[in-house]
Order: sequence, then C-alpha cells, then structure tokens
Amino acid sequence: MGNIFLSGVGGQGILLAAKIIADAAANAGFEVAANEIHGMAQRGGSVTAQVRYGPAVLSPLILEGTADVLGALEHIEAIRHAHMLRPGGFAAISRQSLVPVTVSSGGAVYPGDVAERIARLFPNRCYYDCTARAREMGAPRLANTMLTGILSRALADIPLEAWHNAIRGRVPPKTLPGNLAAFDFGRIEANDSIP
Repeated sequence: MGNIFLSGVGGQGILLAAKIIADAAANAGFEVAANEIHGMAQRGGSVTAQVRYGPAVLSPLILEGTADVLGALEHIEAIRHAHMLRPGGFAAISRQSLVPVTVSSGGAVYPGDVAERIARLFPNRCYYDCTARAREMGAPRLANTMLTGILSRALADIPLEAWHNAIRGRVPPKTLPGNLAAFDFGRIEANDSIP
C-alpha cells in the first residue's frame, strides 16, 4: 500500500509525475486511485496531486499525516504541505525557489531559512536541485521525472521495469531517452544537498 502526496506550481509537471506513479503502480498489479487539485492559475498557482495504491483502494484522498511519500518540485510547497506526511515518511524535494506574486509585489516575504525548515520538518528526505541537474542534462522540464525517480526509492514494491514502462507510456518518444535518464539519475544518484 502506498500513499503519495505531490505538490508544486502550475507548469512544473506535477500532474505528469502523478500519472507516471499511478501507471507504475498499476503496472505492478496494484489497484490505483488518484486525485488532483489545480491552483488559481494554470501556470504559477499551487498544484497538488494524490496517488494511492494497494490491493484494494477505496478512496483517492490521503488523510492529513498519512502520506508515506511527499514529493515537491518547489521547496516552499513542501513546507506548506508537510502536515500531510506521516511520521517517518520519506520526502523527495526539489531545491527550487519560484517566487509567488505575493512576494514579487511586496505583499509577503520569501523566507530565508528554507533549508533549515526542510531539515527540521523532513528528517527522512532527499533535498536535491532537480531543475539545475535537469538543465545540465539539456532539458529543465526533466525535473519532474527526476523527482519521481527520487521518490521511487521509497516505493520498493513497484519494480524498476514498471516505472520504465509507465514513463514509456506517458512521454513523447523523442523525449523518452532524457526522461528515462532523469528518472534513473533520481532513483540512483541524487543525494541530499542540504549544506
């Protein structure tokens, strides 16, 4: 049984990551239910998705404090949704700052102690700059697939081939090699980057 809560900002690929996770779990023979919530804006608004899988899944909703895995493509979004993760759960967090309109317009202040908050809230985590590494691989949009690779570490009941098949079924053929490379890098090589 797995409860995965994903968060990010519109346009980052959270919904694609959720579809890959759901497909991978289904490929592994599990029953799957998923749910997604879009923010106020198509791009730039908060986006969350929930995926649950197991022998029998009665609801797509994850109760507060019961997610086994939290994946976030923006670190403030991880902090905002920390209450969803169960004690001891695993957090896969991209070390990226996307300044919201409330901050850029002067209505709020972006916190300066994000890394310290992440360390305190998520003792079992991988905090890695997926976007920077994806940019080095030639495509910043691969950050979501890389984050999915990181969180797959905590979902050991889904075999690697189920993940690869899910990616094959969800991304355009021309982007498949990059997406598989990003996923495998996240799964195997990405390490926590808190100073």
